Amino acid sequence: MSTYIFGHTNPDSDSIVGAISLAYLKNQLGEDCIAVRQGEISPETEFILKKFGGVKPELKTSFTGESVYIVDFSDIAQAPKDIAEATILGIVDHHKLGDLTTDTPLECWIRPIGCSNTVIKEMYDYYKVEIPKDIAGMMMCAILSDTVIFKSPTCTKIDTKAVKDLSVICGIEDYKALAMEMFIAKSQVEGASARNLNTRDYKPFDMNGTKVGVGQLEMVDISVLDSRIDELFADMKLMKEEDELHTIMMLLTDIMKEGSKILVLSDDASKVESAFGIKLENNQAWLEGVLSRKKQIIPFLQPQF
Repeated sequence: MSTYIFGHTNPDSDSIVGAISLAYLKNQLGEDCIAVRQGEISPETEFILKKFGGVKPELKTSFTGESVYIVDFSDIAQAPKDIAEATILGIVDHHKLGDLTTDTPLECWIRPIGCSNTVIKEMYDYYKVEIPKDIAGMMMCAILSDTVIFKSPTCTKIDTKAVKDLSVICGIEDYKALAMEMFIAKSQVEGASARNLNTRDYKPFDMNGTKVGVGQLEMVDISVLDSRIDELFADMKLMKEEDELHTIMMLLTDIMKEGSKILVLSDDASKVESAFGIKLENNQAWLEGVLSRKKQIIPFLQPQF
């Protein structure tokens, strides 16, 4: 019986590539593993798969009675609804420890670094398994995405070394130029619905019993969304009602200006203002230097609840 490997809901490139790269490693180690996904892929992930000939994992959202490895998360809110009915064999992640629990011992690789694929690169090195050229290229792009081309405060020397090592394997010297192509693809918003934009990289959180949703759009130039802010807010209102959220936030992250505009709808906006020492105007504010949701947003927002 196959074991399934997947990342969080509304998967980003790290989740998709992480499932692919970990599945290959586990298969080389003698386990029968299949990479799957919990949601639709983003334009950035599509770019990465096309660039390196990767195959989009099958969509699978139910895992009752299955054995699984999970990548890039450990929060119940980002897991399949029936995760409690599955057997979690392992977790590979780079976020805070979430609230998933298991009935049996498991393999855990959780590191405070910039990307889950960097952790998986360490696993390949540990087990002395050679990384194929195509998978190395996808892993390299996932790390460059998650670290915002090394600009994110989550980026470590381990991440930069992993990118350099992977660039040699996949034969791409100017990996920063490729990363800019990737972010340009990620920035494409023409024809995308407000719901698509709000959920491209959206994560729900249970903050001490309070439901909070935080999405992020990383773009080369967020000004292209200026005419669509009202549309984004209207859809955020629907999402807030549908999921019975206390607070929903969207980060519009400008990788060139190195900061984020936040859009906020909340039952108590003062919690957001207190978290970041700001005053919201029209439910918006600019956060200078903020590029990382997991290091610069969640650790400050969660204590408010």
